[in-house]
Amino acid sequence: MSADEALAAIFAAVPKPTEPEWVQLADALGRVAAEDVRSAIDLPPWDNSAMDGYALRHADVADATDQTPVPITVIGDVAAGGAPDASVGRGTAVRIATGARIPDGADSVVPVEETTPTAADGTALGPRGRDAADPLPPAILVHTRVPLGGSIRRRASDLQSGTLVLRAGTTVGRASVAIVAGAGHAALSVHRRPIVGILATGDEIRAPGAELGVSGIPDSNGPALFASVQDAGGEGRSLGIARDRIEEVRSRLSAGLAESPDAIIVSGGVSVGPYDHVRTAFSELGSISFWRAAVQPGKPFVFGTAPRPGGGVPVLLFGLPGNPVSTFVTFELFVRPALRRLGGHLDHGRPVDRAVLLDQTPKSPGRRAFVRVRADRDDRGTPVRNGEGRVIVRLVGGVSGQGSHVLSALAEAEALAVIPEGVDVHPAGGEVDIWWLGCP
Repeated sequence: MSADEALAAIFAAVPKPTEPEWVQLADALGRVAAEDVRSAIDLPPWDNSAMDGYALRHADVADATDQTPVPITVIGDVAAGGAPDASVGRGTAVRIATGARIPDGADSVVPVEETTPTAADGTALGPRGRDAADPLPPAILVHTRVPLGGSIRRRASDLQSGTLVLRAGTTVGRASVAIVAGAGHAALSVHRRPIVGILATGDEIRAPGAELGVSGIPDSNGPALFASVQDAGGEGRSLGIARDRIEEVRSRLSAGLAESPDAIIVSGGVSVGPYDHVRTAFSELGSISFWRAAVQPGKPFVFGTAPRPGGGVPVLLFGLPGNPVSTFVTFELFVRPALRRLGGHLDHGRPVDRAVLLDQTPKSPGRRAFVRVRADRDDRGTPVRNGEGRVIVRLVGGVSGQGSHVLSALAEAEALAVIPEGVDVHPAGGEVDIWWLGCP
């Protein structure tokens, strides 16, 4: 199958996102809203001050200037979160803090910087613009004309009750959390994170940090898949490491299916060797939709489904090649989009950009290649672009660094450059699409 046909077959097995669940706002970041959210309140819920200063009547200070300041009697004080203790009348004011409720009778706020504190007889108690944290003065001189409504945030000027603040299908970001909280909600209905069982296979695979013995290899795929699942918005569950025995692969897969995950990912054991048992186990426990995809690296990729215990949407089965780079690339191509779709995300793929790949790059005929690249960057760390706006990229580790086993080059990669099926050798300096693996 082509990469596009393979992904279409996978998406066909994901008819809808996971079911909704309610979470507190602190746990909502990165999740997808399952329903529209509307404001439960007016925001602000009442007129409040945008400045530290004095709430008064506009008409009383309409003629105030530096040369002819207007004396005003101070009759009260109101802090943010407190209730005004006086109503403003002619020639009076209430000292007010930023965010505090406007007292009755006031229609404007003069900033403290435009006033001088005075005694009742008009004697200055300090310089103009003195800190509003000082003791409440008996009176002030106002040195500037205050516009009607000046420095007042009106009720519902930000949100009116019932206003749509978050659409279903939106990925919750930091600003989303802020506006939902400001709209009077403590929790959100979001799609449940997809649960993903992760199984590594191979007699040679050892847990990270364990003794390798005479022929062991550290398991890099398991931890990498956990990180990849989390990055895609899912929740990983370990199914351990299976030896290259059909009985053990089947047993671990059966145990994983009994936990009713949304998907299971197996790394290794999907090729045509005498110890590759994953396809057989998938067939025994479920059904295989396709095996092999016309991509490089990662051709021996298998996808299928298995019945979910108790019924419902089938469990997705992904068999990824054992070489770590092939595991990484096929996850990006096929598993990550499926998990994003399951989680309710509308954006399934990585950000795509256009680039110039400086290195000549051979590939297998008829397969779409995804090579690991880094961008040239300027002194500020910004990707360098040519006159047409194309990012300048190079192969990580050169052509030799593109082997499906080369972890060191994968770790340095910032993007995947896509070389189409019809190109056997990408020419040095030719244009390609790139998929950014993180922020550009």
